[in-house]
Amino acid sequence: MFSAFSSIDNHSIRARTPSEIAVERLDGIGHVLSDLDLADVQTQDDLTRALMALDTADKCIRAIRAEFRTEAASDRLVRKAENLMALIERARDELTSCRAASS
Repeated sequence: MFSAFSSIDNHSIRARTPSEIAVERLDGIGHVLSDLDLADVQTQDDLTRALMALDTADKCIRAIRAEFRTEAASDRLVRKAENLMALIERARDELTSCRAASS
């Protein structure tokens, strides 16, 4: 009779905090950014797309962090956001320094 419910993932049922959901969003942003290969940037269009992806990711992270300005954010959320933003800044610096060197 209840076999239809046997495939339900018990982990997805458990109540999650907003902070845990935000960490999952940050994980998703990190996953998307991991597909960005700076070595593949060859043309000005490639550079523009890569910088746009980094800027968009940075804005998304800032939006997620803004949701927690009034709430107590977990240390994990704060660390993950700061680490991602630092990686974005490092990638942006690498892209712009490579561009300056090739000009």
